[in-house]
Amino acid sequence: MGANPTLKVAVILSRESVQSRWESHRWQLLGVIPDVGGAAKTIVDTDAMLQRLHPGFDVTLHNDEAEGYYLNVSSEEPSVFVSIRQDDGSEEPYPFQCTVSYNEAARWMDGSERVERAPAWPELVAWIRSWVDANYRPEPRRRQRPQSFAGKEGVLREEGER
Repeated sequence: MGANPTLKVAVILSRESVQSRWESHRWQLLGVIPDVGGAAKTIVDTDAMLQRLHPGFDVTLHNDEAEGYYLNVSSEEPSVFVSIRQDDGSEEPYPFQCTVSYNEAARWMDGSERVERAPAWPELVAWIRSWVDANYRPEPRRRQRPQSFAGKEGVLREEGER
């Protein structure tokens, strides 16, 4: 069994000014793009907006996440999901990890992670779809047998009649 296929991506976070009594700005995921290498850097810095590029994140495909990749590429808008964290005392959040699995992103959210999504670009979708086509086999649906008419009461009656 070979190594798991991996692509490197870069994450762009954007800070925009907001009119609110509770906060002066809001950070959000702006997008995910093919990796550009290097260190994190500012790509836009104005009074109204700050955009930071965070390169070097791996998107790795694992056999046990195949269903999650299938669900993603089968959706109307295939996405990259990014876990975003912010350390106590820090004003600026940072991307922590990326996935293209619906199921993995859902587990992160169940664990109280902040997860945002960005549309996947066509070549990334094609890469995921190619892997899914070669590796994913849906579990066959099992026919559920009808419930017995005897049920619990029938069993008890039979035992009581003896």
